[in-house]
Amino acid sequence: MGKTYRIGQIVPSSNTTMETEIPAMLAARSMVSGERFTFHSSRMRMKTVQKDELAAMDAESDRCAIELSDARVDVLGYACLVAIMAMGKGYHRVAEQRLKGRTVENGAPSPVITSAGALIDALHQMKAKRIALVAPYMKPLTELVVEYIRAEGFEVVDWRALEIPDNIEVGRHDPQRLPEIVAGMNTAEADVIVLSACVQMPSLPAVPRVEAMTGKPVLTAAIATTYALLKSLDLGTEVPGGGALLSGAY
Repeated sequence: MGKTYRIGQIVPSSNTTMETEIPAMLAARSMVSGERFTFHSSRMRMKTVQKDELAAMDAESDRCAIELSDARVDVLGYACLVAIMAMGKGYHRVAEQRLKGRTVENGAPSPVITSAGALIDALHQMKAKRIALVAPYMKPLTELVVEYIRAEGFEVVDWRALEIPDNIEVGRHDPQRLPEIVAGMNTAEADVIVLSACVQMPSLPAVPRVEAMTGKPVLTAAIATTYALLKSLDLGTEVPGGGALLSGAY
């Protein structure tokens, strides 16, 4: 048996997918690598995906970071992409630095990644210039996400907002609907397809199908977060079934 790593997760109270897809990917890695991972969560109250509720939720993230550092986690992941991106361009850097500071102050320093920062870093790692994107949010929030990504140097050639305001319903969205949604988009000029710009919207089962259907690398917020977690632990980034980013090519 390999070493055991403790993964801390800051999650919205209504989130159910972060604690299923990321553990599933790391369990698949364990089968081939021998490492073991345990998962430890702290929750921020959030029920509907609206800007004011997201801001109130983000204010709770400091408490969550301190709680998780009490457990001496090896890395801490903030699992709400839109909460970060709705706070203003480049905010993932501010949040990561602040939350890491909370762990240092608590005497248990831990690297901190955000799903928002992980997505941006993954797109750079994949050398993407143009992307197509699917998000579950209402159109105004999706536009904030698109503008945030554009401000990081990417062209968004097409995007879809599924307009699901209830975060529980986001987690119940059938991932097998995603290939049909992508089929109706302009992806010809995209270097990468972001199949789910949200760690709460399930997407992992659809990734191989959309890659085969489009011939394009497919990325999700959960896949990007898993990649960032592995990199922060100085581990390899090969995960069976994790799409192009987790194929070992990067």
